[in-house]
Amino acid sequence: MATPTSLPAAQTTGNVLTAAYVNDLRGAFRVLQLFSVQSTVQQLSTTTTYADVTSLTVTITPQANTNKILVISTNSLLAAGAAADGGIRIMRGATNIFTSVQCIGTANVGGSYTTIFLDSPATTSATTYKIQFNRDAGTGNLWHSITNTLSNLVVMEISA
Repeated sequence: MATPTSLPAAQTTGNVLTAAYVNDLRGAFRVLQLFSVQSTVQQLSTTTTYADVTSLTVTITPQANTNKILVISTNSLLAAGAAADGGIRIMRGATNIFTSVQCIGTANVGGSYTTIFLDSPATTSATTYKIQFNRDAGTGNLWHSITNTLSNLVVMEISA
């Protein structure tokens, strides 16, 4: 499989597209695996402690330790009863790899938040990605996955 560094910087007039060159192009930056989970399960947070969103967990086994993992998650949050701000973070195993603070602020207001992160796990072992959330400010309750609102987690292995 091609790596970005094995591709020529530019193609010039008169160059012949060889089979090797075309195969390099076919192998570079390809989506090798894609896993997706969706959920409408509601969870409540009343503290600043991050909690797993139990329904948004995916395990992927990268094919090469140089490959990247693209993580995309859409989460719906609702501040109920009083003002509350919420946070979403992406975990690789027990390691926080990305934190996105969502400022909801106003009582009984919600929104949908998309988080995107390109990870370099440098492994070929099974790797678990999950979403966590918390109420990081305010006194209201913070709900994840408002009733009948879909939250999701998509994990893609990208060849490097």
